[in-house]
Amino acid sequence: MFRIETEVDKERRTELGERLRETNVERSPVMRTLRDSPLGREEPLQVWLLEEATGALAGGLVGRTWARWLHVDLLWVDPGHRGAALGSRLLGEAERVAREERDCARARLETWDFQAPGFYRKQGYEVVGEVTDYPPGVTEYILVKSLSGKGTSQDGREERGAREEQDGRGGLRRRFGR
Repeated sequence: MFRIETEVDKERRTELGERLRETNVERSPVMRTLRDSPLGREEPLQVWLLEEATGALAGGLVGRTWARWLHVDLLWVDPGHRGAALGSRLLGEAERVAREERDCARARLETWDFQAPGFYRKQGYEVVGEVTDYPPGVTEYILVKSLSGKGTSQDGREERGAREEQDGRGGLRRRFGR
């Protein structure tokens, strides 16, 4: 006999995730290899665009790397700063870190039809899937990109005017002049 519950339970969720990982490792040599490799650890990746004078948030990218993939979860630029290629710079910096510091070979992301599929296509991403009516009336696109090449921006041009500095918290920041 069983009963079904619908409550949120963090402990059960953790246990369920562990059991699924165990099953995946048992059934997949790839997952088994990843489990025992540094590439199998998911690592957060965040890139922030801050106003120089005030430190106010002007944009940012939140993602993660795992198994030689960059997964972009969030990318946003303040409406007052759009059109200045700042989204391209944020994405390019995340791709650079993923490629050069974390040995990622590919990137993926999801975006809705009213957000930025055209922007991502211009950055070299290609649509590999669509989910219609998610939510109703909206199409979600799944896009991927190869992260080949070093020292170039997402459109293949060498980046000019970028300089790297320590940020005082153990991270590196890149400054772009206008």
